[in-house]
Amino acid sequence: MKIGVISDTHGYLDPKIFELFAGVEHILHAGDIGFASIILELQEIAPVTAVYGNTDADLPFKETEIAELAKKKFLVHHIVNPNAPSDKLKLRSARERPDVVVFGHTHKRFCETIGEILFFNPGYSGKPKFGAERSAAILHCDDKEIRHEFLNL
Repeated sequence: MKIGVISDTHGYLDPKIFELFAGVEHILHAGDIGFASIILELQEIAPVTAVYGNTDADLPFKETEIAELAKKKFLVHHIVNPNAPSDKLKLRSARERPDVVVFGHTHKRFCETIGEILFFNPGYSGKPKFGAERSAAILHCDDKEIRHEFLNL
C-alpha cells in the first residue's frame, strides 16, 4: 500500500503533489494545514486523515488521529518530540500501540525507529521561502515492512 504523507502546508498545496501522490491509496496530513480547502484538494487524490497543528485554531480537525492502513496502526499528531514524548502522547501510544507516529511542526524530515515505533516527519511542504528544504513523502507498506521515500518539492 502506498500512503502519501504531508505536513506543514501552511495554506499552500504545491501543484507537484498531485503528480507525486498519483496512485497513493491514503494520505496522512500531520497538521499546520492552513485552510480546510487543502484537505478537500487532497481528497481528490485519495482519502485523507488529518490533524490540526499549532497554527490551525479555526479548523475542524482533532489533535490526534489513528489510521489503520495495510495492517499497520498510524498515530498522527502535529507536535512530537520522538526522544522525549509528552505524557499525553506516551499515554495515547500505550493505549493505541501504533506502529508509526506521523508528525510535523519542525519542518525537518525525520525517520527513526525508537523502541518498536517508527517516528516519521515528511518535512515542510508549504510555500518556498528562504531556501527552506521542501518535501512530502510516501510510505510503502506491506505485511513485512514499511519503507519511506522522501519527495523533493
